[in-house]
Amino acid sequence: MHQTCSLKHPNDQNFRQRTSLLKRFVMCFLVFGAAVATPCAVFGEQNSTGAPQVPAAVEQSQNPTQTPAQDSNQPKQSIPDAPSTVQPPAPLPQPPATPGSEQQLAPQPPAAANEPPPRQTPDEGPTGPPPPLNVKTVPQGGATNSGSDTQDELFKIVTNVNQVMVPVTVKDESGHLIGGLLSKDFTVKENGKKQTLNFFTSDPFALSAAIIFDLGMKDVDVQKVNHTFPALEGVFSPFDEVSIYSYSNVVGQISNWTPVGQKLSATFDRLATASGRNNGPPVVDGPFGPQGPTVNNMPVDPNAAIVAPSAQQESHVLNDAILKAALDLSKRPRERRKVIFIISDGREYRSNASYRDVLKVLLSNNIMVYAIGVGGSAIPIYNKVERLHLPRFGYSDILPKYAGATGGEVLNELTRTGLEDAYSRLIGDARNQYTLGYLTHQPAVGEHNEVEVLVDRPSCKRSSIRPCVDVTAKEGYYAMPPAR
Repeated sequence: MHQTCSLKHPNDQNFRQRTSLLKRFVMCFLVFGAAVATPCAVFGEQNSTGAPQVPAAVEQSQNPTQTPAQDSNQPKQSIPDAPSTVQPPAPLPQPPATPGSEQQLAPQPPAAANEPPPRQTPDEGPTGPPPPLNVKTVPQGGATNSGSDTQDELFKIVTNVNQVMVPVTVKDESGHLIGGLLSKDFTVKENGKKQTLNFFTSDPFALSAAIIFDLGMKDVDVQKVNHTFPALEGVFSPFDEVSIYSYSNVVGQISNWTPVGQKLSATFDRLATASGRNNGPPVVDGPFGPQGPTVNNMPVDPNAAIVAPSAQQESHVLNDAILKAALDLSKRPRERRKVIFIISDGREYRSNASYRDVLKVLLSNNIMVYAIGVGGSAIPIYNKVERLHLPRFGYSDILPKYAGATGGEVLNELTRTGLEDAYSRLIGDARNQYTLGYLTHQPAVGEHNEVEVLVDRPSCKRSSIRPCVDVTAKEGYYAMPPAR
């Protein structure tokens, strides 16, 4: 109400000063443009020292014909401002509030030169180019099938193939390993047909070794082997895993799959206390029999129980022990080389499993058999006779049959030093082999397929009596059904 009353008295001195300043500001803005609007306002303020400024609402009531609302109807001229070295260009004047608005807006100061641009509010739409698509990349084999592409299933052709891996040991005439061979030096035939290799390497493999210890040997031979366990443990690397079995009349597993370490050492220490069978025939009667001392076939102790004389029938279930170890090895990872390491005299008698059935399991799972003959099988002449198979008496030495069919090796040793050297030699041969691979199409599931490996040595003079190299590989394989 105070402002309204001041407008009704034109003789008031303050009113005249305000009107004069307003007219001067409007004339300066219309003549010189928006570039000099700010200096004119400053000039007007200097001439009216101590005088209050006129509010925006009063100016609208005084000059209703020169409101920004009317100026907005006219087309704006985009005339660039003249460059100035004294101060930055002033922004365009903000339009005042409409007459019907209840709030009165105060004039805003000019923006600074280094002031950042105003941020875009969520209501405003994007002015720049659209953001790139959110594309995520995954490593090869990491993506999973959605299962909804049923159309792709119509064009899928399924064929059964079998990847055959053949470990090969190549030695010279002196029994030393031959290195430096390439894939072109090997020829692989399956059932007499040459195969194309799709895999070749000479890198060593980590081993999954099942050690089988014969406790049915003579006690003198068992004690000889017990003293070589530290050397046997030392031939394995930290990347290998070992499982230990023993057998005589029955098969027992002493330790499960264990890496080289304190746990394996404790297992060997416990096994070193084992004993073999006594020398000579079993005592079933007399003063040293199970019933105790007797006089005239009468027990000295009248309260002693009467025990019927019976002799335990001797068994050497080597086939069952190999089958047990082979079934456990079949569950180990395929990227490991699977071997069975046997310390025995090679005698096989009264096993539930036959040699043919055990060999099928070995060849189906690519398992090799390495063995050390101890006792009678290590005698130079006697071991030749022991290889004979007598009906109803089992095999006297079946180890060469298993090793020859699976691509392994047998060493016969009599001394403790010879046993320790044989450990290092056999495990080294099993680890460092050439590995060949090829694909065979439509293999007959469950049927035996013969494999022959030849090595081409142009510098050798071939002879059937004395070949230049000794090639050791498995004699074949049994095709397994396709994995589901």
